[in-house]
Amino acid sequence: MTLELGPDDKRMRLRYAGSCRLCGEPLDAGMDAVYERGTRAVRCIQCPGTAETVDPEPGTAGKSARREYERRKQNREQRIRTAHPKVGGLILALSDDPQSTQAWAQGAIGEELLAQRLTGLPDTFRVLHDRCIPGTRANIDHIVIGPSGVWVIDAKRYKNKRPALYIEGGIIRPRTEHLRIGGRDGRKLIDGVQTQLAQVTAALEEAGTPVTGVLCFLEADWPLIGGSFTVEGIHVLWPRLVKRLTEAAPQTIDVDLTHAQLAKVFPAA
Repeated sequence: MTLELGPDDKRMRLRYAGSCRLCGEPLDAGMDAVYERGTRAVRCIQCPGTAETVDPEPGTAGKSARREYERRKQNREQRIRTAHPKVGGLILALSDDPQSTQAWAQGAIGEELLAQRLTGLPDTFRVLHDRCIPGTRANIDHIVIGPSGVWVIDAKRYKNKRPALYIEGGIIRPRTEHLRIGGRDGRKLIDGVQTQLAQVTAALEEAGTPVTGVLCFLEADWPLIGGSFTVEGIHVLWPRLVKRLTEAAPQTIDVDLTHAQLAKVFPAA
């Protein structure tokens, strides 16, 4: 579909390669495109990204975690009923799912709760929930795109457990930072966010787009005063601080273009 030119639009042949602001498709140098003076961006001559085009699928928070929970629960039920045809139903009624299965349901609830909080972001922000990382079985809980940058957010629901920063060394030995949750090592959580951060950064075509990693703990035992911190550049905080963090930085990016690019690279789970 050919887009109509507005008063601030100019059809031109590109001197440099770029991406369509609306659909995210790459535009090679030498191609004809529309330059928008107002946004200082380009778009396709033939582009599906019209005003009637629906925004990229935002995804459903917690969908993949809830799906995994249901799969494990059904497999356990089938195993028990097969092994104990007469009393399988009674065994299921009197026993709980293993903690490894319940953890998936708890994780889904945490993602859903954080998604509700993210609906309070300004209209200039876009949010993608539960995104697949191509080539892996991993996912990204939430990606927030706003005028000031991109945030990769991993939601964790650790009820009544306190996230804390532990620092070792710093004078004679090298300074090291460690995350602990209720006294247990949280190294894998930091590693997980850093991996997601690298994937999102690599997916962005515009170099220099600020991307920040966040570990958001829900229903944790946070202190009344203070409590949030960073570990190896990853912000560790609670939901109410996410909005404050995302609105703090003064930098500016093309939100719609970045939103389209990330939605295309990381499909909904």
